[in-house]
Amino acid sequence: MIAIIDYGAGNLFSVKNALDFLEEKSVITADCEEICCADAMILPGVGAFPDAMRMLKEQGLAKVIKEEAQKKPLLGICLGMQMLFEKSYEFGETEGLGLIPGCVQLIDGNGLKIPHMGWNDLTVLNPCAMTENMSKDAYVYFVHSFRAETGEENISCYTVYNERIPALVHRGYVYGAQFHPEKSGAVGLELLKNFARLVRE
Repeated sequence: MIAIIDYGAGNLFSVKNALDFLEEKSVITADCEEICCADAMILPGVGAFPDAMRMLKEQGLAKVIKEEAQKKPLLGICLGMQMLFEKSYEFGETEGLGLIPGCVQLIDGNGLKIPHMGWNDLTVLNPCAMTENMSKDAYVYFVHSFRAETGEENISCYTVYNERIPALVHRGYVYGAQFHPEKSGAVGLELLKNFARLVRE
């Protein structure tokens, strides 16, 4: 069972629909006990980093996520990925979950439109369980204005939008996708399938 964490700022139902399509068991929940009992967690996210972190903390979910991520797979999506890092500079400085070293900062578009929105290709830097069977010409769907800054050892895939942007990150049981797998067609479904396989293994 995969717990899709509901804290009030996530694209929950499209993620649930994608997992249902793959015939993977999942539940949308804000219940700490149910999250602890699940085999894995998905942390979706849309909106602003400070608001999302505040909601996670107010509901007692930040502590549970940090503890459970030491025991079982966690996938953060979009803003959910950004919250995996130590801090963000969106609207000031806000502490994140600290599960992956690094910070989140505004994309340097150098004249390109921000937010970065649309389909971009992925380049594999460090293969991981999530990149298995991924095609070399994989394109995925992004909607974001901020990007992660982290060590190369934590970057599984990146894309380029004026600058190199970590697109898929990985550390221990913790994975993060800056793009939306649930909106990225066959490539996104393959990535979610890989996550579900990782859970079973």
